Amino acid sequence: MTRRRLDPAARRAELVSTGARLFSAKPYDEVLMEDVADEAGVSRALLYRYFPTKSDLFAAVYRQAADSLLSRAHFDPDASIPGQISAALEAHFDYFAANRNTVLAANRTLAGDRGVQAVIDDELAVLRERLLDAGRIPDEVRGAVSAVVLSWLVFVRTLCIEWLTAESFTREQLHDMCVGSLLGALRNIVELE
Repeated sequence: MTRRRLDPAARRAELVSTGARLFSAKPYDEVLMEDVADEAGVSRALLYRYFPTKSDLFAAVYRQAADSLLSRAHFDPDASIPGQISAALEAHFDYFAANRNTVLAANRTLAGDRGVQAVIDDELAVLRERLLDAGRIPDEVRGAVSAVVLSWLVFVRTLCIEWLTAESFTREQLHDMCVGSLLGALRNIVELE
């Protein structure tokens, strides 16, 4: 194994990148920390110094993925909310389809892991605030709309997991169900179109 000296931030980034590749390629239970260390060209002791457990490494991988998705999920207050929702959904669907194993690990295998759940909670909170701000939701209904949006985001995540595992509906149907459910839930609260 050829070793390279890297500063701690670069080494951590390399380990996260290596973990991301392996978690994307295989189910969570099939990824071994030894494999990550070998692939990254480091000792297991060094890997464990940065990430004491496999779930710690996975949480860092998932945090990076969530940050990447959030960087592409901005809402333009001048565009229609349905159009913005469609674009943000497509970015998430693309990621979920390309990283099936990672998504399933975060939402099934590690559903009770505090580190992974914190990443999911943070992502949902940012998406909710962005949607509320872009929709220019009036203060008098903001609380109700906020609750609906958070519930909808959880619904979308659950439906996406079903789409990835059961494949009982198409991506287009998934998209239509997600957009339709939000617009339907908000129809009597606020005008979004």
